[in-house]
This record gives sequence, structure tokens and C-alpha cells, in this order.
Amino acid sequence: MNQPVNTTAPAPGRVGPNAIIRVAEALESFEGRERVEALLEAAGLAHYLDAMPETMVDEREVTRLHVALRELIGVEGAKAVSRDAGARTGDYLLARRIPRPAQRLLKILPAPLASRVLMAAIQRNAWTFAGSGRFEIHPAYPPRFVIEDGPLCAGARAEHPLCDFYTGTFERLYRKLVQRQAQVTETACQAKGAEACVFEVRW
Repeated sequence: MNQPVNTTAPAPGRVGPNAIIRVAEALESFEGRERVEALLEAAGLAHYLDAMPETMVDEREVTRLHVALRELIGVEGAKAVSRDAGARTGDYLLARRIPRPAQRLLKILPAPLASRVLMAAIQRNAWTFAGSGRFEIHPAYPPRFVIEDGPLCAGARAEHPLCDFYTGTFERLYRKLVQRQAQVTETACQAKGAEACVFEVRW
């Protein structure tokens, strides 16, 4: 007897609201409130004009937001806004999510050890930003974060990496907690045809 085939699509992942809130904040600081309104309307997120989300959001909303951002202000402008939004997310995490004692400890540890501790903490919380994507870490220097099928560049094709939101977040955390001259670079991006998006940290 033939077994029934399950044709139900997997449920979309969910990510933290910073992926929307901080993009709106960054765009407003760059280009004004009217641009934010145009962005949210273009992304089908006009319901956030009255109140930004306070809980986890559908990852597809984040994908639409970044598509609309690139269409609204161009790829280069979107990269700058997205990176700034990532830095703002890092600031939020430092102010609200990472305990002060843990921050003090990381700052006094040797950079290689602090990096490993921070990477492990980021990995434990990957579900809040990678959505249904796969996330992994490679702690050996230079440390690397890998995100496969994340929401930022889903379905996109580009000549340059597009996941500046993650780059900005990782770099802000590293500069505050590990090494002040840390630099994060997206060395591979699925939008460019890579198998996964790879973020490399150097100091």
C-alpha cells in the first residue's frame, strides 16, 4: 500500500525583532522618517508603522525588508544602513542581553579565549537571528561564523556580499568585548553563489 506523501511546507523560522527595529532606526538616521514609511509599506510591513514588533517575527518579513531596502535606496546604500543596523543591534545586546559580569570577564581575558567564549554564546542564541538557517562556528584564528540559508539574502543574487547586518553585529560585539581593533568581513555570501555566508574575524 502506498504511503501518503506529506506535502506540507516546513514552517518558516522566526527571528528577533531587532532585525526590523534597528533597520528602521538606521534608515531614519540616514534618510529620514519618510523613507522608513516607504520601506515598511514596500515590504508589506506597514502594520509596524504604529508600533514596532516586541516579540519574534516571521523570518520572511526580514527577507522582504532587506529586498525592499535594496530596491528603495540601492545596494550600496542598503549595505551601509544594514551594517549600521547590525551595530545598533550589538549595542542593544550589550545594554539588555549580555550580563555585565560576563562583559567584564570577557574584557580581561586574552583575546583568543574571549573570542571562543563569545562565539559559544552567539552559537547558543543563533536561533534568534538565523531563523531556519544553519549556523556554525569555527573558533580557530581567524574565527569564522557560517550561516547557511539565513533570511538576509534569501533568494538574492548580487556581485557583493549582502549580509552586512550580521557583519555589523558581530563586529560591534567583538570590538566591545574581545579586541578594539577587531574587523569582521563577509568573505563568502550565498547571494554571490557560495554554499553559505561566511564571516571572518581578524584583529
